Amino acid sequence: MDDDPSAPAVETVALLKTFGATRAVDGLDLVVPRGGVYGLLGPNGAGKTTTVRLLTSLLRPDGGHARVLGHDVVADAAAVRRDIALTGQFASVDTDLTGAENLVLQARLLGHSRRSARARADELLTAFGLGDAAGRLVGTYSGGMQRRLDVAASLVRTPRLLFLDEPTTGLDPRSRRQVWDVVRELVDRGSTVVLTTQYLDEADQLADLIGVVARGRMVATGSPDTLKRSIGGDVLEVRLTDPADAVRAAQALAGLVDAADPSLSPRAEDGSTVLSVPLTRPVRQILDVLDRAAVEPAGFDVRRPSLDEVFLALTDEAVPA
Repeated sequence: MDDDPSAPAVETVALLKTFGATRAVDGLDLVVPRGGVYGLLGPNGAGKTTTVRLLTSLLRPDGGHARVLGHDVVADAAAVRRDIALTGQFASVDTDLTGAENLVLQARLLGHSRRSARARADELLTAFGLGDAAGRLVGTYSGGMQRRLDVAASLVRTPRLLFLDEPTTGLDPRSRRQVWDVVRELVDRGSTVVLTTQYLDEADQLADLIGVVARGRMVATGSPDTLKRSIGGDVLEVRLTDPADAVRAAQALAGLVDAADPSLSPRAEDGSTVLSVPLTRPVRQILDVLDRAAVEPAGFDVRRPSLDEVFLALTDEAVPA
């Protein structure tokens, strides 16, 4: 079947994969729109990597259906492989070749001429900060350098759909940001990216949409902001230098919010005592209550729930203790 540009980049219905008695992917429904970055998050063992391997035709599903760029992953596996690229969790470059030779070889296998293969290799080596190491054997590279080269190899041909399975694991902050910049550039050129990652700040930085998976099932989807709002609104974090003020402040604020709200339990943080007050009332009103209670805050910030809190809330609910 020809690719329909109006169809999702990825669509699965009740996708199933078992290994013995274990359901690694258990009736997964997933829709990835075209363009942008889709973050697939979940705890270890949630089924993220198995899902990627099913969608890239490396594994055959035991049930359900999956289409990638309009192609069935079983019936049209060759077409799927033609239109995608994949960077797995472990570097797969040849350590007996130089960095440049790895990329030139990949480019030649994809049909580039010698000249264009060398040009593309040089471009990618520069983009990933490996230009100075281009002529060195990859076996002498650090683990982070090998990982960057591996990601670069998956981009020799600009793919319509790129699967990145934990691409920045083990990379230092500078290298991670280099990968982020390349991902953003790919999206600007029209590619779609499916990203699995253990770094929630990475998903927050890159993903337009996020799907949270637990026990092989989709438990929540939405934009990062939508998911953050789903577990609670903004809070006012009030910092107190005198711990003795905390009890008086909590008692005073109990009239504005639920007195049983665990947010009002003081916590120690960076030498201060902190109260997190749900913003169900204007900030000015909350500060006026503290003023009448003779509590002088050392400072305050308005904070939205983090993606870490979303992740913990959603996966804790989905995974029984």
